[in-house]
Amino acid sequence: GPSVRWRRSRPHPGNPGGLRARRRVNPCPAAPRSSGEGRGGGWGAVPEAGRGGTERAAPSRPGPGGRRSRARSADMAANMYRVGDYVYFENSSSNPYLIRRIEELNKTANGNVEAKVVCFYRRRDISNSLIMLADKHAKEVEEESETTNEADLTDKQKHQLKHRELFLSRQYESLPATHIRGKCSVALLNETESVLSYLDKEDTFFYSLVYDPSLKTLLADKGEIRVGPRYQADVPDMLAEGELDDREQAKLEVKVWDPDSPLTDRQIDQFLVVARAVGTFARALDCSSSVRQPSLHMSAAAASRDITLFHAMDTLHKHNYDLSSAISVLVPLGGPVLCRDEMEEWSASEASLFEEALEKYGKDFNDIRQDFLPWKSLTSIIEYYYMWKTTDRYVQQKRLKAAEAESKLKQVYIPTYNKPNPNQLSSNNGKPGAVNGAVGASYQTQTSLIGRACESCYATQSHQWYSWGPPNMQCRLCASCWIYWKKYGGLKMPTQTEEEKLSPCQTTEDPRIRTHMSRQATQGTPVRNTGSPKSAVKTRQAFFLHTTCLTKLARQVCKNTLRLRQAARRPFVPINCAAIRAEYADRHCEIVGSPLKIRSTRKPLSCIIGYLEIHPAMKPNVVRSMPSLQTPAVKRMLATPNHSPRSILGKRNYSHHNGLEERSCCISD
Repeated sequence: GPSVRWRRSRPHPGNPGGLRARRRVNPCPAAPRSSGEGRGGGWGAVPEAGRGGTERAAPSRPGPGGRRSRARSADMAANMYRVGDYVYFENSSSNPYLIRRIEELNKTANGNVEAKVVCFYRRRDISNSLIMLADKHAKEVEEESETTNEADLTDKQKHQLKHRELFLSRQYESLPATHIRGKCSVALLNETESVLSYLDKEDTFFYSLVYDPSLKTLLADKGEIRVGPRYQADVPDMLAEGELDDREQAKLEVKVWDPDSPLTDRQIDQFLVVARAVGTFARALDCSSSVRQPSLHMSAAAASRDITLFHAMDTLHKHNYDLSSAISVLVPLGGPVLCRDEMEEWSASEASLFEEALEKYGKDFNDIRQDFLPWKSLTSIIEYYYMWKTTDRYVQQKRLKAAEAESKLKQVYIPTYNKPNPNQLSSNNGKPGAVNGAVGASYQTQTSLIGRACESCYATQSHQWYSWGPPNMQCRLCASCWIYWKKYGGLKMPTQTEEEKLSPCQTTEDPRIRTHMSRQATQGTPVRNTGSPKSAVKTRQAFFLHTTCLTKLARQVCKNTLRLRQAARRPFVPINCAAIRAEYADRHCEIVGSPLKIRSTRKPLSCIIGYLEIHPAMKPNVVRSMPSLQTPAVKRMLATPNHSPRSILGKRNYSHHNGLEERSCCISD
């Protein structure tokens, strides 16, 4: 083989030890190198011994291309994704990235890598009612904290801070690892830290609430500090030297076993053997136990559990360690005493449900009871858990999980995604692009027609443009705003629609318009001000309540019966109008002296039809034009033709709709 001389050189990331091999003579033919090696050094993926699925980068011979090797190592570190990383996933070319946390990396049958991830949701992914609830919770947290609150932030900072808020969920999903587009950082909201720290860092998000997609609920993700008399004992003050404890000790302790009993250890062991035998015989007589433990060995093993021994020792202590009395209690007249713990009380199907719930929720026993075992008490579930941990099944599952964890992938390398986005618009060979490709003098014209180029930062020039929003809107984003949209799910600057939706009562000073806009915001309808006299929102149908004189008088005369203030507080309780009308008729007769003339009830429709058949109605003569009583008759004269363009409203011009042409054509005789 070739002679190699080793010498110490300056350490670098590819060669931490600083050893460098210098090849002097190579009489043998060149051996084939790996695909990662080159003139300037390369990287080869070598599986690390003892770690299944984990890959490490093996540095090759560094040479003149050491800088390229270090750059390549930095690129691999940036594109190496491990379990526990927060990453961006792309599921649509136009929608923002999904934010997920990698829980597992699994290799499929066809050789691809899938990531089991935990889902995080943005504000745009949940309903408006939950957003209001989240804002209320944030306001409460802000009042309790002493750090920088949102009142000290600008409108732009408040707008961008909402893009950094996420909502954790317990939902898992599997996504292809090739859809990963980068790393990010997600942390629980720190109440002692300023909110500006999240805006100053790129790709940084925070969360404080947990979102349930199935139940559509938000819960605070906070640990409870169990402090107080409910969770802790009341420790009395320390006694002074020589001070006697006046507490009654009999109430503070219960004696359950006496080690100085007259029985020897051999007699106690014999009694415990008798208790096990009684337990085995009791299981043979019990039908349910014979089904669960069909063999004698299983019944004897169940009878030897701690519940049987504890019951036997407690019985012996209660009978002052008299063996004959204790044995007679173990075998009463009704049959032998059967003592069973939670391991025997649970059926095989319940045990399977418990293992499934433990796999999903871990040691969250409240969720296990709520979703899987609602008929079991929390005490029973906890007791069963600690007994289940002593079984061989738990040990076997623990070994299988350890072997599975060793065989799973710990990390995966995803190269940088360089394919063009379908929303990318054509640019002028790297030159700053203009809206719709406008150049020269026509550029100013099209820019003025559109209003602004970028919907986010209002920039008019960018090296690359991306279509954004519905195709009919013809909206575009510049390159930097497009990256912001993909990462944070919003625009850099708050739009007018968002401002009106979030604070509709501050957009105008007119109380009527303010009430209308607040109603639209409550209904979730966007309010847009386009400058047109027509409203972009279809208003509700208006109605007019015409009150008769009888109703107005009844309000004043029948105040005691009507009770308007009390009726207004109960809007769903009907008012007895018949009683009010009768009372008003009596009061009217007392005041005026003549009975009230109430209009008779309307006749049925059949009577009206019969009357019309006998007395047909005469067709009236329609009067085309009728002169006024105060003004003389007008005569229509030939008007000057109006050459104004026809409008969209009925193909008539403005003067037709406002009556200007009619008045100009009418003269008095």
